[in-house]
Amino acid sequence: MQTIADTLSISRISVWKALSNRPGVSEELREKIIKEAVQIGYIDEPTGGNGIERDRITQTVAAVVARPESSTFWMQIIHQIAKELSLQGINLMYTYMPTHYNDGDTLPPALTDGSVSGIIVLNIYSEQQLKMLSELPLSKVFLDTVPALPPDQVNGDIVLIEGRASVEEITGKLLDSGRKKLGFVGDIQYAQTNMDRYRGFIDAFSTRELEIDTTLNMTKKLYLGTHYQQIASFLKSLKTMPDGFVCASDYIAHFIQRYFTENKIDQTNICLTGFDNNSEYTNVANKITTVDVQTGSMGERLANKIMFALENPNLPHEVSYVLTKVIYRSFPDQD
Repeated sequence: MQTIADTLSISRISVWKALSNRPGVSEELREKIIKEAVQIGYIDEPTGGNGIERDRITQTVAAVVARPESSTFWMQIIHQIAKELSLQGINLMYTYMPTHYNDGDTLPPALTDGSVSGIIVLNIYSEQQLKMLSELPLSKVFLDTVPALPPDQVNGDIVLIEGRASVEEITGKLLDSGRKKLGFVGDIQYAQTNMDRYRGFIDAFSTRELEIDTTLNMTKKLYLGTHYQQIASFLKSLKTMPDGFVCASDYIAHFIQRYFTENKIDQTNICLTGFDNNSEYTNVANKITTVDVQTGSMGERLANKIMFALENPNLPHEVSYVLTKVIYRSFPDQD
């Protein structure tokens, strides 16, 4: 694309728009770009119509992520995305963004210069960054978003891991086992999925007409790098430990388990549950009740979503939930 742009003395994004059948270039310029692309062998000669066949173009999709040291959970998803896209001749480009937005921050050039045809957004939970990504004139698929950004402002497809029903199920079974003093731990403004999980926790109490002791909940903002200190401070402040903690993730649960271990707290009557079925946190992996998320199928789904969006850029966007399954471990008697 850069070669074509240099030859015609135009921008690479103009080349991308023409070859991707996007608005923003005149028909005269579009024809010149297509002619040059055919001449250098970048695309085949069009077989008819006003445009070119999209599948004849080598396209690139960006996986936009925060934190290059992404966990195994995220890397498994990205690996499957790359695998699925490669089967269709589509390249995958890793594009990293900062974990936090600072005044004056701009998007990486690769997302604005015509290098990519679409983006898949993963583990980015900054409202401002998500807004910037939403404004890109590209096909977009977001895995999760933030509660502060409604779906109609995302300007792309949204895939969410279902958690409201599964957390309601876990919480309900704990309540039915006689454990009425339960706490929820997780930053509910961090991600829409965290908010959904908290709502599932509330639903379980509401259905049984039971009151929640809010002093046992920790739902405030958790800062990167200080999770354990904040959680430890919260746990230390409790006058008595509850019957159990329902956590927004295994990541959160492993910090609570760490606190219990370091402070030699008797866990006999404290049930700890998580979410994600993550094997990275060895102090809770395969030991606590959690919710399984099939990362391989999630990556495949995201790849198929972006391919569909690339082929159908004018269709309305959609929000979809991927169902999950509770895995019970070390769980109290349900009778």
